[in-house]
Amino acid sequence: MSRLNSLRFILPAALALSFVALSQSGAQSDSAQQGASKAQNAAPVKSLSGTWALNAPRGPGQGWYNYALIGEEPPMTAWGEEKFKASKPSFGPNPHEDSNDPAYACLPNGVPRVYAGVQTAMQIVELPGRTLMFFGRNIRQIYTDGRPHPQDSRPLWMGHSTGKWDGDTFVVDTVNISDVNWLDRMGHPHSDKLHLIERFRRVDEKTVLMDMTINDPVAYTKTWEITQRTFRRRANDRAGEGICEDMFANEAFGLHPVFPSMK
Repeated sequence: MSRLNSLRFILPAALALSFVALSQSGAQSDSAQQGASKAQNAAPVKSLSGTWALNAPRGPGQGWYNYALIGEEPPMTAWGEEKFKASKPSFGPNPHEDSNDPAYACLPNGVPRVYAGVQTAMQIVELPGRTLMFFGRNIRQIYTDGRPHPQDSRPLWMGHSTGKWDGDTFVVDTVNISDVNWLDRMGHPHSDKLHLIERFRRVDEKTVLMDMTINDPVAYTKTWEITQRTFRRRANDRAGEGICEDMFANEAFGLHPVFPSMK
């Protein structure tokens, strides 16, 4: 074959190979850019740091979300029902003007009540050996150094909490919770035997999902789950300063206690 004829075969083949190589390179580049974009939007591994606000659902039939942890009645024991009947909440289907809600006495909200509110927000700070959760001026310490719950401990508003990571889920175990407060703003009670398991999972940069199991054999006939809570990250990364007197004066949150006559 002459040199000219050889070139006729070689040049097209070389051009074809170059086109394939460029195509593959372009595809790899696009794939790398997409991967980098996803990496930028991905949540940090095993981190809940930041300020998170409750993302309450809107629409008909969702009003209970702002004063209860579940849409239906939890399975109460006779003791629990008696305590519940004695509650006089200003929220829920049977509001009272003369409410005996502990919050109206400026007692601090504990867990799990801190999650049942229209403006629930929390700031999470992770430190070696512990994770801090700030709910306004209330501080909750979750020990992550492997320590057990103490055998003898007086009840605390936030209880005694230990936490650990299980894969991508931060699991918090809490006991020794003061029974002075209610579970929610609707007046559901709990005893000093209340045991909470919370599971926090960060699904993306701006979203945390929280599930909770409630176990209180004195107040409830069986263990039950609250409705999943969704929290969205606040851009300013600052928690509000919730002071009871300011809230009643409509200065801190822009809210008054809501009594039936005000609705």
